[in-house]
Amino acid sequence: MLAKIALLAALTLPFGMAAQAAEQAPAKAAADPVAQRAVMTGEQVVQILDETVDWYRTLGTQQQAATQPSDLLILYANRQTADKVMALAFEIARANAELISSEAGVKEAQQEASTPEAQSLTRIRQKLEEQRTELQADIEGVRRQIAAASGTAKNELQARLSVLQGELDLINARRNLFSNMTQYASENTGANALKAHIDAIAASIPASMGPVTTMTTTTPAAGSTSVSSAVSTSLSQFGIWDLTATVLRLSAKARTIETIDRRTEDLQEVFTQIREKPLEQLKALTTRGDELAAEAEQDSSKLKYVRDQYDTIAWLFQQTSSIVTPLSKAEVLLTQYRNNLNNWRDATQRQYRDAWRALGIRLAIFAGLLALVFTAAEVYRRAVFRYVQDVRRRSRLLLLRKILLWALVVAIAAATFATELGSLATFAGLITAGLAVAMQSVLVSVVGYFFLIGKYGIRVGDRVQVGSVTGEVIDLGLVRLHLMELGGQDGAMSPTGRVVAFANSIVFQSSGGLFKQIPGINLAWHEITVRLPSGADAAALKTRLIEAVSSGLQDYRDDILRQTQEIQRTAQVHGSTDARPQVQLRFSAEGVDAIVRYPVELLHAAEIDERVSREVLQVISSETRPAA
Repeated sequence: MLAKIALLAALTLPFGMAAQAAEQAPAKAAADPVAQRAVMTGEQVVQILDETVDWYRTLGTQQQAATQPSDLLILYANRQTADKVMALAFEIARANAELISSEAGVKEAQQEASTPEAQSLTRIRQKLEEQRTELQADIEGVRRQIAAASGTAKNELQARLSVLQGELDLINARRNLFSNMTQYASENTGANALKAHIDAIAASIPASMGPVTTMTTTTPAAGSTSVSSAVSTSLSQFGIWDLTATVLRLSAKARTIETIDRRTEDLQEVFTQIREKPLEQLKALTTRGDELAAEAEQDSSKLKYVRDQYDTIAWLFQQTSSIVTPLSKAEVLLTQYRNNLNNWRDATQRQYRDAWRALGIRLAIFAGLLALVFTAAEVYRRAVFRYVQDVRRRSRLLLLRKILLWALVVAIAAATFATELGSLATFAGLITAGLAVAMQSVLVSVVGYFFLIGKYGIRVGDRVQVGSVTGEVIDLGLVRLHLMELGGQDGAMSPTGRVVAFANSIVFQSSGGLFKQIPGINLAWHEITVRLPSGADAAALKTRLIEAVSSGLQDYRDDILRQTQEIQRTAQVHGSTDARPQVQLRFSAEGVDAIVRYPVELLHAAEIDERVSREVLQVISSETRPAA
């Protein structure tokens, strides 16, 4: 860069002057007897800043992990400490950049004193300054002459003044060009670029802009103990689900704290290693100062030299101290930072153990309650099978056991897993309302099931009629009942092989209806209509028909009488308990009809109908035969 500037400046000078500058021999500058050494190179400074900034950004991770009041206190203390460490890191970087800049300045001065390009630049700069001074003096002289002259001489002096002013402008333009190029080369050296890089990094970290005023940091260790104990007492109010989530969250938090502590330890080790080199340089400067003091006592002629050396050593000692002091402060702050992390880790571990203990207790209570409920349900089941002999009543009691068992299991699970029962009740209410609207028909069928198994309900094996369908119950569920369809006449009904399903909500329907016999009753009334012979004695024939039907029912009289009494007792009907056949006469245009009504057992309906029909035919046939 210096060679290019020298070439450009030489081209702007007159040819004779450039040749004269090139022919002059360079004068070698005296070397500085005090060695100026930076603690770190520019690359190392940027690397340290990058590591510190990366460590500083772990505060975002800590903020995500901070969920308890004690965590927030520690996070606040860590943020204050991290801000100070960040500011100290930039203070160290800037101080080292100053040393690098000073070292670069010394090297540049030595280079200017040793290289032909630098010497040529110096001579060119001096020539430009000399020409500028001479021209300014000439211009002032001409101006004084113009003031005293008149006429043609004054015009000639003014023309000469214009020429001198143009030459001065050209010299100033060359001088500005040379200054701008030299300044640009100086600004783009390594030291200045490093300072610009440091300023750019600092602009992205607001904490680095403020000065470090104190190193004391409040440690919330005592507060964390009290808060963690409060957290431990509140864990008993959590459900299993929340306790499990708390255990996992505390485990992740402990791992996060451990990771941040390791990164802080690594950064602290880096700062400790960096401090060794400036400490050695301070010792070397102190030794050099002692040597200069001894030289001054031995030779008084070196006092000016010793003074210059003392000034340089003092400046270097101050710059190096500006690196050592922030490093020592940063080490103390990082130690405090790690203490805060240790307190946070201890509090988190206590909370983790308390959460595990609360979760274990809640799981033990949950398992114990389930074991108690299932044990009670098993005892209840065995008691029902032992003491209840009626199959219908036993099935009802077992159904009740199943409903109560699962209702208790759901209630215990909800109370154990839920945290706030009020929220659970509200949520359950909304869910129940939604289910009631969406499953209205199913819920009505479930309610109908309990009506079907009531006192006068149905059970498997009963013969029922639903609407126009007659069948035998083969299955009765919570939602539907299934019938084996029966076809044929009342007296000789047989399975058709088809299964008919009905929703239990049939009991709430106004149309259709459900018909079944009273439990223990298997009785029905059948009718036969016959035409009496013309000219027959209707009253005598009615008596004979009653006697004939009674004779046909003689074998079933006792069962029919018992069932009739049961019907009367159930319906609270008073009157005769004798289920005797009845004959009713009815006149029509064609003659006299006799309506014979008699009770039958459904199991023997076909046989009874055949007997009654045979007896009635005998009576009618005897009336139609001619007398002998």
